[in-house]
Amino acid sequence: MKGRPVFDQAELRSTAPAMTYEQMLEAVRYEGAYPDTTRAAEAVHHVLAGLGRRLTGEERVDLAARLPTEAALVLTAQVPAFDELTGWGFVKDLASRAGTTQAVARWETGAVLSVVARLAGPELLARILRSLPGGYALLFGQAELTTAARP
Repeated sequence: MKGRPVFDQAELRSTAPAMTYEQMLEAVRYEGAYPDTTRAAEAVHHVLAGLGRRLTGEERVDLAARLPTEAALVLTAQVPAFDELTGWGFVKDLASRAGTTQAVARWETGAVLSVVARLAGPELLARILRSLPGGYALLFGQAELTTAARP
């Protein structure tokens, strides 16, 4: 952690997140076209739990600091897994765990992670995407740029 100041949890939490949990649920409800925030809360729980199994290190801590407390607790309550899942593998894993179809899991993922991307901001989102295997950028509503192989 050379050149980066170390903060304790209290210092990270001293800055209020950009939105409350209720505002986050309303944003996810809008993005996912859900009929109510109860359905949005289910999606937030499934997707953030899945993301919590994938993120580690400073990216995990920094994202938790930018989420509303209730959402941060869902993210950080998960023990990170050591298997690497591509973005599509992430969606399939969510579908399996939630007992839903892959199409529904993909829809939920996009609705939740587009809001998470706004809360994270461009710098942190770039760091998160660099820490994850391929295929996650699209889930966060971002273009996934790759370098073409040269012959």
